[in-house]
Amino acid sequence: MNLPNKLTLARVIAVPFFIVLYLLGHIYTATIIFILASATDALDGHIARSRGLVTNFGKIMDPLADKILVISALVILVQLGDVAGWMLIVILAREFIVAGLRTVAAADGIVIAAGFSGKLKTVSQMIAVPLLLLKNWPCKYINIPLDQIMLWICVILTVISGIEYIVKNKEVFLKGGL
Repeated sequence: MNLPNKLTLARVIAVPFFIVLYLLGHIYTATIIFILASATDALDGHIARSRGLVTNFGKIMDPLADKILVISALVILVQLGDVAGWMLIVILAREFIVAGLRTVAAADGIVIAAGFSGKLKTVSQMIAVPLLLLKNWPCKYINIPLDQIMLWICVILTVISGIEYIVKNKEVFLKGGL
């Protein structure tokens, strides 16, 4: 297994540690784990592309690892009342739609790469979640609800990127009999 794939796998393995630590009240340690795991996303992609180490495992697991990490955090935040449930539903719906679209396309040998808005969505999530986990620290001291602002940006980018995937790949839907 190459280094980018190990980093992707490490991101998935970090999730249970993040969850347990956060729920046990070790908020800062859990948030650091989340941030480090998020950082591996950019790192593994950069290493894979620059060194010619792109694999099918990485193509599948890298976006999946991101979703497992972010969705796990958002589920906890919904459970604790820090994120509205409908926001998580919007995010999950987009992820299921895009995953379904990619699955249908893959059956025809088509690879649907991440679009720019999808990458922005992921980055915004990986900024918003730590702010939400830390209850808007340090911005709460200057009365700027950056955690909520970033959460709204995530939801908006989620919708925009979902629409982008559908519009750019409408032929996949049409081929499927829609």
